[in-house]
Amino acid sequence: MTQVDYDSLIPNNVNLKEDRRLQRALESWQPKFIEWWKTLGPVAFQDNEVYLRTAVSVSQEGWANFGYVKMPEYRWGIFLTDPLAGKKISFGDHKGEDVWQEVPGEYRSDLRRLIVVQGDTEPASVEQQRQLCQSAPSLYDMRNLFQVNVEEGRHLWAMIYLLHGYFGRDGREEADELLQRHSGAQDNPRILGAFNEPVTDWLSFYFFTYFTDRDGKFQLASLKESAFDPLARTCEFMLKEEAHHMFVGATGIGRVVQRTVELMKEHDTDDVSKFGGINISTLQRYLNLHYTLSLDLFGAETST
Repeated sequence: MTQVDYDSLIPNNVNLKEDRRLQRALESWQPKFIEWWKTLGPVAFQDNEVYLRTAVSVSQEGWANFGYVKMPEYRWGIFLTDPLAGKKISFGDHKGEDVWQEVPGEYRSDLRRLIVVQGDTEPASVEQQRQLCQSAPSLYDMRNLFQVNVEEGRHLWAMIYLLHGYFGRDGREEADELLQRHSGAQDNPRILGAFNEPVTDWLSFYFFTYFTDRDGKFQLASLKESAFDPLARTCEFMLKEEAHHMFVGATGIGRVVQRTVELMKEHDTDDVSKFGGINISTLQRYLNLHYTLSLDLFGAETST
């Protein structure tokens, strides 16, 4: 198993200390990330200790620690699953060849674009959800929100490592631009339309994590099959964390629907809003919106 260096400024299992140039580049990018987090991350509780899961290993067992930490001090790390000896490309024109440890020139632009688009979604969702901590329905929900947020931040770091490590000057410029675009910004919005939509209430958050994070799982599972092995190994580990994000959405919607049905039975009416519930018609509108926004992420001729 690859050794994890948790003593470095940036926790990692990619031997950053052996590549001083890359290490310096990432350490110089880190203050920009922290400034972005403080400016466009959660609008409150930045100075409070939050009980969070932090990735510390790629092992199948015991890959995370749980403890109290202030979010700006969270240890965002770079973790790739262990390489497989003799791994071959599974499909396509290069099927049966060794997977790529470096970026082939003919696919450089396409691979960079895939990584940039994936990377752009990670900080975008944090920006979309930054107001939610002020209206959390419970401490449990707030903690889940912050867990999702910090892990989206770690997923951004995963893409930043690939851009800095394998794409030279172009990659470094793209990495900087990931913090310059902002969700919903008039002049410099995020790349994909779904990540420019406001997520200002908790029902939107539940549907977002149910549908949009489910699309995220699909995209990561696809990238996990990439012939570019560092990308494949990066996304394989990201999938471990993504499962919790979908859990938050599924259980959140489940709780809302359950309460709606209980109130409908108790008061013998479809209009439960006056009893503190959410009407089925409202749930349907939210579902229609977030389902279609998420479908758009799969791409079409008029897709964003």
